[in-house]
Amino acid sequence: MRRTIQVIALVFLSVCAQAQKPVPIIFDTDMGPDYDDVGAITLLHAFADSGKATILATMASTNYEGVAAVLNVLNTYFHRPATPIGVPKGNARDMRDGQHWSDTLLARYPHAIQKNSEAPDAVTLYRQILAKQPDNSVTIVTVGFFTNIANLLRSQPDQYSKLDGRKLVSKKVKQMVSMAGKFPEGIEFNVEEDKAASQYALSNFPRKIIFSGFEIGEKIRSGLPLIHNEQITNSPVKDVFRICIPMAKEDSAGRQSWDESAVLVAVNGYEPYYTLVPGSIEVDDKGNNKWNNTKRDQYYLVEKVPSSIPEALINKLMMHQPMTNTAEQLQGRMQ
Repeated sequence: MRRTIQVIALVFLSVCAQAQKPVPIIFDTDMGPDYDDVGAITLLHAFADSGKATILATMASTNYEGVAAVLNVLNTYFHRPATPIGVPKGNARDMRDGQHWSDTLLARYPHAIQKNSEAPDAVTLYRQILAKQPDNSVTIVTVGFFTNIANLLRSQPDQYSKLDGRKLVSKKVKQMVSMAGKFPEGIEFNVEEDKAASQYALSNFPRKIIFSGFEIGEKIRSGLPLIHNEQITNSPVKDVFRICIPMAKEDSAGRQSWDESAVLVAVNGYEPYYTLVPGSIEVDDKGNNKWNNTKRDQYYLVEKVPSSIPEALINKLMMHQPMTNTAEQLQGRMQ
């Protein structure tokens, strides 16, 4: 009897361990034109600290000088200074923050990377990382332009993999979760800004895509609990929201949380917050998108519960503070 109970307990623990296996994430962000990217990477580090996610890399989809350093600031703050960072080396959008919060971060917080030239090419880093991962395992989260994704799909075999980009993605990636589009149709910044990349990437991506559209994050307001929390000090995340929220009247209730919603779904799943509408996206030459009911393993989110429910969770996660003595921290010190 005791032996049976022990076996059942071991099976139960094994099932729990499998259920809690961390999601391997490559985070692809424009980190600049808006500041919800900062909230999104904070959620990602919070999930990593709780064991729900593993951060394989943080990629920039814009190449303004300093974007690699900003990513390094945030990764270092959360005790993951060795997190790989990639920057597009070819043609890419040179778009930074209009509020100049990035200047504050670079002036106030430590970062080993000073210039974009010190970070590898984003596509090269994608290929290097994907080649090492188990098949059908990686979740790519895009909260910026599809520049890197289009270039990755076009990439040719190299020293890291004999597969071309499309075949490498098909083999190694499980899904892509993207803050992109407006549904069932409309125009949205991430899709429109590099429309050629959006057209190519979203027409040729060989794996599942979940879109968190403009209408999802538009209703979620975040940042006020963070900036009013007096116990949180010397935080680059708090500094960004503290600087930016007062600059715009429309942010008086908190910043709209487009990018955070994508990270939430990528790690926690879309249930119980959303349902999925199947079909496929179409992007025209002007960057407008519309939904086609022809099924192609693409989906967009539709609210299932009031937006106040994911909003509360996002605000809680955005107040996450760096953990001490994490494995990533120790690894970063050794490298």
